[in-house]
Amino acid sequence: MKRFSFFALARNALTGHRNWAQMWRSPEPRREYDAVIIGGGGHGLGTAYYLARNHGMSNVAVFEKGWLGGGNTGRNTMTVRSNFLREESVPFHEKSLDLYQGLSRELNFNLMVSERGMITFIQSSAVNRIALQMANTMHIYGAEYRMIGLDEVRRRIPIFDPSPDMRLPITGAVYQPRASMVRHDAVAWGFARGADARGVDIIQNCEVTGIRRDGGRITGVETNRGFIATPRVGMAVAGHGSVVAAMAGIRLPIVTQPLQAWVSEPIKPILDEIVVIRSYYGTYLMQSDKGEIVIGQGCDPYPSYAQRGTFPIIEDATTAMLEVFPRFRRLRLLRHWAGMLDMPYDGSPIISRTDVPGFYVDVAGSGGFKTTPAAAYTFAHLIARDEPHPLAARLGLDRFSSGRLVQEGGVSANR
Repeated sequence: MKRFSFFALARNALTGHRNWAQMWRSPEPRREYDAVIIGGGGHGLGTAYYLARNHGMSNVAVFEKGWLGGGNTGRNTMTVRSNFLREESVPFHEKSLDLYQGLSRELNFNLMVSERGMITFIQSSAVNRIALQMANTMHIYGAEYRMIGLDEVRRRIPIFDPSPDMRLPITGAVYQPRASMVRHDAVAWGFARGADARGVDIIQNCEVTGIRRDGGRITGVETNRGFIATPRVGMAVAGHGSVVAAMAGIRLPIVTQPLQAWVSEPIKPILDEIVVIRSYYGTYLMQSDKGEIVIGQGCDPYPSYAQRGTFPIIEDATTAMLEVFPRFRRLRLLRHWAGMLDMPYDGSPIISRTDVPGFYVDVAGSGGFKTTPAAAYTFAHLIARDEPHPLAARLGLDRFSSGRLVQEGGVSANR
């Protein structure tokens, strides 16, 4: 078996990978579709999959200007959780956790879902108050989020060794057992394969350059490969939502900000839990399946389309991490990146119709990767039926005109 695997690997490597079986087709675009999805990340591919699976819509195309998963889907920290404050947020994120748990079997593709649990340190009375509020909200929907003492923290994280000189000492923590890590590129590939098997056309290297309307309604999209007619366009383009929406004459209530992360050199397994340190700007860290320590923090406090980070964020997050885990001081930085986050004014996702009939938007907001299956599931429902799914009924654009915002305070860290 080892001999066969070696020669199979060598044969494919030496032939430029031409012998690998295709996971999905690479068709030429048709001239007309029942629906077009702009964006070939997890949200867009998932939407196409659920359109075909749940609503029988297979005459659908996904247009991606680059390669699948090459945008923000490949620029996140793989964590999924549901610890949020608002009653609109918790069921939505719990739905994502539920879907993630069954997706590997459903898609017949290993998404490497690993239920780790997440520990958020309590270092002030304000954090304690928010944690209790979150716990109360989550318990209403059957989600576990409980306070734990330092003894349990040390049992779950043996390397926990906070500095006695911390500006904000750790007095306890709050624990969510269901918080998980999921392999981000596998999510994109699994959805792509599942959608393709149901007849969806996935078109890479196809940039949408304009959206055509007639009498106010959507009639199609302009691309670098010609005009494609369609009565429905769904937008799922994290980091470029304002740009694409403007093609349809829509101005979205969002600001685009960079969100950074970086990883250390790989080391032996030492950290099972996802850890959040809120004493600074919300530093979070976990260990990947490859052994790297993955570290991140909140958004940079300015709008930008740059996919690069800034030193102050690295410095602040590293300082916070070393106060709690001083043995990581000798770790070397392996690589560093930033994604672009389209952040609505209230921090919550937007899954909505617009004033342009036939144009629908999915803006992930702070949810990003963690909301992927729930956002795709509800967005497909919206596009197919032209009415919001009950889980996303309060996440429409109308909340910004009515003033009924979903002001989410659980987004400051661990996006």
